[in-house]
Amino acid sequence: MNADNRPEANLRARIAALETLLARIALEYAPATFASSLSIEDMVITDAILRNKVDISVFALDTGRLHGDTLAVLDAIGAKYGSSIRTWHPEPGAVRQYITVHGRDAFYTSVDLRKACCEIRKVEPLRRALAGKRAWLTGMRREQSVTRSELALQAFDAVFGLEKFNPLADWSETEVWAYLRAYEVPHNALYDQGYRSIGCAPCSRPVVAGEDVRAGRWWWEQPESKECGLHVGPDGKLQRSKNKESAA
Repeated sequence: MNADNRPEANLRARIAALETLLARIALEYAPATFASSLSIEDMVITDAILRNKVDISVFALDTGRLHGDTLAVLDAIGAKYGSSIRTWHPEPGAVRQYITVHGRDAFYTSVDLRKACCEIRKVEPLRRALAGKRAWLTGMRREQSVTRSELALQAFDAVFGLEKFNPLADWSETEVWAYLRAYEVPHNALYDQGYRSIGCAPCSRPVVAGEDVRAGRWWWEQPESKECGLHVGPDGKLQRSKNKESAA
């Protein structure tokens, strides 16, 4: 840690709680895995896992349409921590069929076609990545969007059949950046160009003053539809149960 960037007391408490939670997950829910989107939030969790050598695996979904700057984060992780994280890819046949039937960028034309693309490029690979695991983690935060305002710190994921943790659920964006500075954690260069939430290249844009964090994701859709399917329950809505909040 850079002494000049040492976190203040309230952030130190957050970090201690994060590290305690990660250690508990590794102990009580092995094998557990962390699904990293390579976002700033996910780099906080990646750093906490790799720096402290927590027994939680880390992986990313390479959809085939990520920005070059996003893929460069994978190299930065290897350089800083001396370990690479596994990447999962969509099934080539499913991608080809979608493009043949609908067109490569058909997701701009309807929410259903956008979600179908996300299903192929993200959800199905995630299903394979989570096979055999007892718990998975994400970097989602409540303040990111209206769909995440009631996000649970811990809840059972009925879709994938395992426990799910969102360790940064109540963190602010300011706290995330303070952590990255304190531990000199690499981040996607697109954040320096006005992006605040980054997914596939054709589905992400920079935000302008006054817009929320995820305004640049699927910007042609209404805010209530802006989830890719990775985090929704059997009813098609974001899993929001807080029934285990006090246990985490």
